Amino acid sequence: MKFDVLQRDGRARRGRLELAHGVVETPNFMPVGTRASVKTVDAGDLEDLGVQMVLANTYHLMLRPGDELIGRLGGLHGFMGWDRPILTDSGGYQVFSLGPDVDEAGVAFRSTYDGAEVFLTPERAVEVQERLGSDIAMMLDVLVGLPAPRPKVEDAMERTLRWGARALDVHRRDDQVLFGIVQGGVDLELRARSARRTAELGFPGFGIGGLAVGESLDERNAALEVVDEVLPVEKPRYTMGLGDTRGLVDAISRGMDLFDCVWPTRLARHGKVLTAAGDFSIKRAEFRDDTAPLDAACTCPVCHRVSRAYVRHLFTTKEPTGLRLLTLHNVAYTVGLLARARAAIEAGRYDEFRAGVLRARNSLDGSDMATMRHRPRQEGSR
Repeated sequence: MKFDVLQRDGRARRGRLELAHGVVETPNFMPVGTRASVKTVDAGDLEDLGVQMVLANTYHLMLRPGDELIGRLGGLHGFMGWDRPILTDSGGYQVFSLGPDVDEAGVAFRSTYDGAEVFLTPERAVEVQERLGSDIAMMLDVLVGLPAPRPKVEDAMERTLRWGARALDVHRRDDQVLFGIVQGGVDLELRARSARRTAELGFPGFGIGGLAVGESLDERNAALEVVDEVLPVEKPRYTMGLGDTRGLVDAISRGMDLFDCVWPTRLARHGKVLTAAGDFSIKRAEFRDDTAPLDAACTCPVCHRVSRAYVRHLFTTKEPTGLRLLTLHNVAYTVGLLARARAAIEAGRYDEFRAGVLRARNSLDGSDMATMRHRPRQEGSR
């Protein structure tokens, strides 16, 4: 891996990340392909939309179809027909959502597929991801939902640090990099301590975990600012599980480089359209005979070809094509937002860009995010 910060505008960073399967321009958003598939679209669709990296999930893939099978079939790149970079989450978030038994050795839980007992250790998480062959692998961490008592957050943070050292000890694949994960909740002292000690372990990059799990926007932003001040500037930072418009532009302004979330794709399956002027439900009756595109400012293939009336018709008649078209649009919107952010940093106008994005948003963004985030977590959002 090679990472260069090409330009800074305040805390915002414009960078370039070179990995075994290609280059990722940062800041950048990764659509979530939990089971080696971004729901309703394929690898060719993602390439056409300008997606540079996707995320897949270790927890789900190790259970079905199994990491050994994927390894025999050429790893994730060969398995899913995607020749650009892939990041694999260790599965810590999904395990957290299952209420596992956690001790120093690892986590014990039951498979959501067949109820079988599974035991996952930091070493096993590395082994699985090396077999999957992702470009970036994430260490197994200990996640705590917020709000939580400080001793509980600190205990999880300290265990994550110990697990990070164990993960580094066993990682061997030289065409894959292993990222550490910074924990600490929204306690600023714990965040700073975790960032400093995770950096001291020598990871080539860092996930910022334990956020977007119940904290307020102000709490999250304060935690990110502390992390930005402590982590080495020459290494990439990945804010895990963040994908709404406000969250993205705020995190970029605090020095973050990579993002993932099911937000654009999950909302698409519920009929929610993401646009620069605010988000809306295509199911509303007012769009029954609306000949306008989903978003007049969007240049994606869906907005170029079909009307709101047509997409609404697909949703009301439960045609699967509606899910596909709206997923394509929402991914295009999010990828385009990050491209505009990169251009704004290059122009030295990021604060102006961020302010303009937020002025254009309506109240749906925040309220809908709160509603959707607390739906079942099995799809891969962190």
